[in-house]
Amino acid sequence: AAALAGELTAKFGAIQDGMAFAFMPPPVTGFGNAAGVEAYVQDRQRAGYRELNAATQAFTAAISQQPGFGQGSAFSSFQANVPQLDAVVDRDRVKQQGLALTDVFDTLQIYLGSAYVNDFNLFGRTYAVYAQADAPFRNDVADVARLKVRNAQGQMVPLGSVVELVPSVGPDPVVRYNGYPAADVSASPFDPTAVSSADAVRIARETAAQVLPRGMALEFTGLTYQQINQGIAQFLVLPLCVLLVYLVLAALYESWSLPLAVILIVPLCLLSALGAIWVLNMINGLWFGAQIGLGWIDPMTAAPPTIIDMNVFTQIGLVVLMGLACKNAILIVEFARDLEAQGRGIVEAAIEACRLRLRPILMTSFAFCAGVLPLVFASGAGAEVRHVMGVTVFFGMLGVTFFGLFFTPVFYVVIRKLVTRREARRNGHDREAMSHA
Repeated sequence: AAALAGELTAKFGAIQDGMAFAFMPPPVTGFGNAAGVEAYVQDRQRAGYRELNAATQAFTAAISQQPGFGQGSAFSSFQANVPQLDAVVDRDRVKQQGLALTDVFDTLQIYLGSAYVNDFNLFGRTYAVYAQADAPFRNDVADVARLKVRNAQGQMVPLGSVVELVPSVGPDPVVRYNGYPAADVSASPFDPTAVSSADAVRIARETAAQVLPRGMALEFTGLTYQQINQGIAQFLVLPLCVLLVYLVLAALYESWSLPLAVILIVPLCLLSALGAIWVLNMINGLWFGAQIGLGWIDPMTAAPPTIIDMNVFTQIGLVVLMGLACKNAILIVEFARDLEAQGRGIVEAAIEACRLRLRPILMTSFAFCAGVLPLVFASGAGAEVRHVMGVTVFFGMLGVTFFGLFFTPVFYVVIRKLVTRREARRNGHDREAMSHA
C-alpha cells in the first residue's frame, strides 16, 4: 500500500492545475495527517517565503533519493507563489459611507472564511455551527464586491464601493511552528518493513543537515515528535516490570534473595524470543534469495521478505512473556520453599518441586502455545501485527517452558545455599562473640 501511494503521488506530480498526494493514514488517529515522518522546515532567520519554499523543495527532493524512499515519497503542501486576491480597503470611503472598519473586515472573514457560532447536540453527538457564505455565492471575484455591510444609518452598503481586489501571488498555507514561519513536510518510506520509524527519523535529520541552508531547520511534529520524545520509555518499561515483580515477590516471600530464583529466568526467556525472531528473519531472507536464484520470482516485482523488527507489538509480547516466565518459576519456587520448611534438603526440595509441578507447567504452556498458533500463521488485513506478536509469544513460551524447568531449580538451589552459608557464618560469629563476652 505504501509503494502504491508513492507511485500515485509521483504520477500526480504531472498535474499542472492543482496539487494531489496519496499517503498512508497515521497509525494513531489524531496524531498527524499521514504515516511516516512528519516535520516542518522552519525559517529561523526570516529569510522569506521564497527561500523557505526553495529549501523545502530541496529537502523533499533529497530525501526522496534516500534508500527505502523513492520519487513521490516526500511532499509538502507549501507553495510560495499561489495566486491570491489582496483586499485593499479605502478607509476614506469607509468613513464617508458611515461604516465601521471592523464591520468590513468581519464581513470578509465570515462570508469568505468562516466564523464559529456555537455547538448543538443531535443523535448523541455534538456538532459545531459555523457561519459562511454558500459556495455558489463566493466562487467569483465579482461575488466579493456584491457582499454588503450595514452602516450606521442601517443601510446596506456593497463592499465593492469601499474595497478593491488586486490580483497578487503569495505563500499558502501560511504556517508558524514554534513561532517561526514554517512549511510542512511528510515523508513515507515505500517499504515500511525495510525502513523503521527510527531509521526514517535518522535519514530525515541527516538529509536536513546536508541540504537545508543556514537559517533553516527541521522540526518534527505529530506522531514522529511523540516517538522521539517517548522513545526512551521503551528502554525503561522492561526493567521497571522486572523491578515491580521483584518487589512483589520480596513482599510475598519476606526475603530479598528468594525472588532472584524467579527473576533470573526472565532474561533467558527474552533471549529465546529474540533469538527465534533473528533466526526467522534469516530464514526468510535466505528463502527469498533462493527463490530469486532459482528464477521462481522476479526481484523487481516480488514482495520483499517479511522482516520482524523490534516494534511496539514485539515489546508487548516480551512483557507478556515476563509474566508467564515468572508464573512458571513461582510454581516451582513456592513448592520448593514449602518442602524445605517441612524439613527437606535444599536439593531434594527443588527436585521434588519440579516433579510435582512438571505436568501443570507443561499442560498450561502447551495449551498457551496452541492458542497463539493462529497468530503465528495469521493472514489477511492486519496480519503483520498478529504475526509479530504471535511469533514473539509462541517461541518465547517454548523458551520459558524449557529454560524454566531446567534452570529455575538450579537458581533456587544456588541462592538458598549461598543464603544458608551466609546465615551459618553470621550465627558462628555471633556465638563466638557471645563466648568471648
